[in-house]
Amino acid sequence: MEFLSLITPLFLALVVGGTFVGIIFGAIPGMTATMAVAVCLPLTYSLGLENGLALLLGLYVGGISGGLVPAVLLGIPGTPSSITTTFDGYPMAQRGEGEKALRIGITSSFIGGIISLFALYFFAPTLADFAIEFSYVEKFLIILFALTVMAALSKDMLMGIFSGFLGIFIALIGTYDISDGGNGKLRLIPPGTEYWLDSGFSLLPVLIGMFGLAAILDEAELGVPKGQSKEDVKIGSGSTFSFSVFKGQAVNLIRSSGIGTFVGILPGVGGSAASILAYSNAKTFSKTPENFGKGEPAGLIASESGNNGLTGGALVPLLSLGIPGDSTTALLIGAFTLQGIQMGPLFIGNNPDTWNAMIFAMLIANVAMFTMMYVAIRYFALVVTIPKHVLFPIILMMCVIGAYTINYGIMFDVWTLLIFGLFGWVAVKLRLEVAPFIIGFILGPSAEIYFVKSIESFGDLTIFFTKSWIAVILWVLIIGSLIASVYMSKRQRKLEARLL
Repeated sequence: MEFLSLITPLFLALVVGGTFVGIIFGAIPGMTATMAVAVCLPLTYSLGLENGLALLLGLYVGGISGGLVPAVLLGIPGTPSSITTTFDGYPMAQRGEGEKALRIGITSSFIGGIISLFALYFFAPTLADFAIEFSYVEKFLIILFALTVMAALSKDMLMGIFSGFLGIFIALIGTYDISDGGNGKLRLIPPGTEYWLDSGFSLLPVLIGMFGLAAILDEAELGVPKGQSKEDVKIGSGSTFSFSVFKGQAVNLIRSSGIGTFVGILPGVGGSAASILAYSNAKTFSKTPENFGKGEPAGLIASESGNNGLTGGALVPLLSLGIPGDSTTALLIGAFTLQGIQMGPLFIGNNPDTWNAMIFAMLIANVAMFTMMYVAIRYFALVVTIPKHVLFPIILMMCVIGAYTINYGIMFDVWTLLIFGLFGWVAVKLRLEVAPFIIGFILGPSAEIYFVKSIESFGDLTIFFTKSWIAVILWVLIIGSLIASVYMSKRQRKLEARLL
């Protein structure tokens, strides 16, 4: 119980404050939980590991939950994970039940978050203990499986694969270190850039650029609207909220939370897939599916419990395997990098106090989210009226300062921020998949090291197929994910052809 010494007033204040700021980010359309974590990531350097994680986990939970505010009141998802919340939340608001819809969503978010937290607490250590036995071969195949899963669940399988390997390719820029099995020489560096790219692109400026600056550029292209008027966000008083609305919804809550947790465990899938799968399952098993999309509380419950179930699930592969579950947890790797800590199977065993502090921070963040939003939802609803032309210059300044100071004042990191901010903005237009790119960028160097070390240790490519029964199972999963992706792609094309 030594971790209790880490639970200081500052720790609690950072969790609650991070949750509050995350709710605000999530409640403003275009400003996501990922963006909140990216912007605040540099602050964690001076806070220390546990306090820094307290802030970031609060931002994560608050940001995912805050997206329901504009989804219900304006029909605009505040975050990608709130897409299906608009289906039934907005119709409820239109008929004067906005406050009721918000409270249903808040309660569902809390339950989904708690269920996923239990899954994280019990499943991650078990998976980590199992993964400790992995050799370089199994570790390489785990990363390969993560990349194929991302491709399978991308909008376009080939584009997802291309994006992932593009991220790996860019991550290999720099010195090919002898300790990694290389020759100590520079590689993939354009002439004249050797001085700046000796160590490749720094992870944190890349992350801040892709998720912070790119989002600002995307919104600026749309003209940066002044914001909604207060008349647009009236939450109504036509029907009061009662917990009796959850009567008969226990199965829906547990199933949707479980779906969200499972989707979170799959690398690079994201909250939108979690909420869509939870919503579609709720509609499939409902006795009145015709009511979905017309203001059905069961649809709202499924969406919000599903997307908040993602929060704990996405941390499972991160803390047990060192593989981020989504783009936001990819940013958490930056916090560990700042503190010089390597993620992977040994993390939980070597850092039990930090592990317990993270679980406690997630619990407090969920309780704080529920309390703040349930009590003060009328005030949080007004957040959508804040003009973006006021917010974006402040956020841009924080991005630049964070990128510059992250490595003790290197100006090239600011250029890295600009380069990858522009790239992230253009990537969406080229239909590149940002999540596979980022996770490929993070996992690329490790994949290379594991591959080279496997060859050095065993001297034969066949070892990747015959090393152990675990390797065989991983190959089955890799091939299965590719076959499933081809099947889903063909099915989607047929469905689109019918609609046309």
